[in-house]
Amino acid sequence: MSTATTTGAAVLSVTNDGPVIPEQELERLRAPFQRLHGARTSHGDGHGLGLSIVHAVATAHAATVTVRSEPNGGLDVEVRFPIPA
Repeated sequence: MSTATTTGAAVLSVTNDGPVIPEQELERLRAPFQRLHGARTSHGDGHGLGLSIVHAVATAHAATVTVRSEPNGGLDVEVRFPIPA
């Protein structure tokens, strides 16, 4: 995890080392209770809420969320919060 400031924004970046996630799955995973490969009833790690919570917090603060899948697994998530003038 890292934080930074750029012109007009405070930036929070988080990277994890989870499984490979196909690019076409990223948008779906922003919805509540969505897990990779539709594993909604599995008792594995997580409940499918992480990205939906990040998206809700970002929306409440007029921030933007960028999610990128890493080719060897994991995600890079960047949240840009606008700095009020």
